[in-house]
Amino acid sequence: MATPVPVHKRLKRFVRYLLLRAAAAFASLFPVEWTSSFGASLGRLAFTLARRERQKALTHLSRAFPDKPEAEREAIARASFAHLGRCVGELVCVRQIDERLDEWVEWPKESRAVLDAALARGKGVVFVSGHIGNWELTARGVTARGYHGTSIAREASDPRTTAFIEKLRASGNTGSIWRGHPGAAKAMLRQLRAGKILGLLIDQDTKVQSVFVPFFGQLASTPRAAADLALRTKAALIVGLCPRVGPHQYRLELEEVPVPERHDEATVIALTATLTAKLEAAIRARPDQWVWMHERWKRQPETASAPIDSAPPSHHTRAPST
Repeated sequence: MATPVPVHKRLKRFVRYLLLRAAAAFASLFPVEWTSSFGASLGRLAFTLARRERQKALTHLSRAFPDKPEAEREAIARASFAHLGRCVGELVCVRQIDERLDEWVEWPKESRAVLDAALARGKGVVFVSGHIGNWELTARGVTARGYHGTSIAREASDPRTTAFIEKLRASGNTGSIWRGHPGAAKAMLRQLRAGKILGLLIDQDTKVQSVFVPFFGQLASTPRAAADLALRTKAALIVGLCPRVGPHQYRLELEEVPVPERHDEATVIALTATLTAKLEAAIRARPDQWVWMHERWKRQPETASAPIDSAPPSHHTRAPST
């Protein structure tokens, strides 16, 4: 039986939902370029005011880039807060971006050809991404151009906020499978067996089935579902990102990763490590476009508060978080 949520927490979540709706309504009155720039300003302000999150980012940057000067790491952290603010500003005006999608999200023909070739095999595509660039535009840049895609997502703490996010994604032709819902694992398999795209973000330490693989030279708990699904279904496996390449422009970058024939624990770990290495390379190329405030190395094999489940997905497997 679920523990009742205290009244003060329910009120806090409701206020947060109202603020989100109000921000979206207010932002829609302005050009998306303005809200993007305003969001960046708010992000820089948050870097100054949010001491705890700022310290997390600086600590994580020191672990990832121990050889960089402290001033350079601080500049990266400040820029990452600004970048996250930009993404939020763009998200609340994403329907304006839809109207100018080719202008905002470039998709080179050679990158699009990677997805077309993978889908042509008819076994679906496991589309792996991370919180790099604008991850909402990663999905939207693909599905709003006529491709059928569904993302694995974690519900917000307030169901109204979850519904708002689901509606927003659906407006860009992106479906949602909510982690932990009954039938989530079966829905994931159906998506692939129908020859469609299933999107997962695997660059965070979340409470899902995970394995430990290197990330910036240190072991990090990493969702294993992408590797398991590709190995089990023989779906194509693609790493897709949408980094910022200009003040108000992104570019979709897709790369296919070969799927081994063998499906055992060692292969799952090796394949998850390969995918993580691809994401790490993208972060190294644009470190200001990743979420350094996230506690990526929170759990370690010898200190994890709960064991990491290493069993392959079954019909009872919980879907991974984004």
